[in-house]
Amino acid sequence: MTGYIDPDRAQFEAFKALDRDTPIEMLNLVAFNDLANYPGDHELARDGLTGTQAYASYGAQTATILQRVGGEIIWRAGFECTLIGPADEAWDAMFIARYPNARAFLAMVTDPDYQNAVVHRQAAVRTSRLIRTKGNAPGAAFG
Repeated sequence: MTGYIDPDRAQFEAFKALDRDTPIEMLNLVAFNDLANYPGDHELARDGLTGTQAYASYGAQTATILQRVGGEIIWRAGFECTLIGPADEAWDAMFIARYPNARAFLAMVTDPDYQNAVVHRQAAVRTSRLIRTKGNAPGAAFG
């Protein structure tokens, strides 16, 4: 798998161009590095943390920010296997975060405390997918 750790400029601009006032749900699929890959000058660079440990630090430090902007984790699950899709994509963390709107998500990622914590995510993640969705009414049929 190739590393998709942060959005590129075009992806972020496309996200910002969508409606900012409706609720959104962000599907997160994350695969961790075996060992966290902190920048050489970071205080944890030589501690030998695993990607799992670094991501746990990210989660702990950002939980209050998520709550402060009105977000919540509405679904999380453990990966078992891929039935349709690339066989080499296995995920260590899978969850959906719901935000009252895109403005709340943008407020979170630009929060100075979040900016300080995101280094743990960047060190932890080998590859990821972050997919913006808008909820639809549940029903009995696909589609």
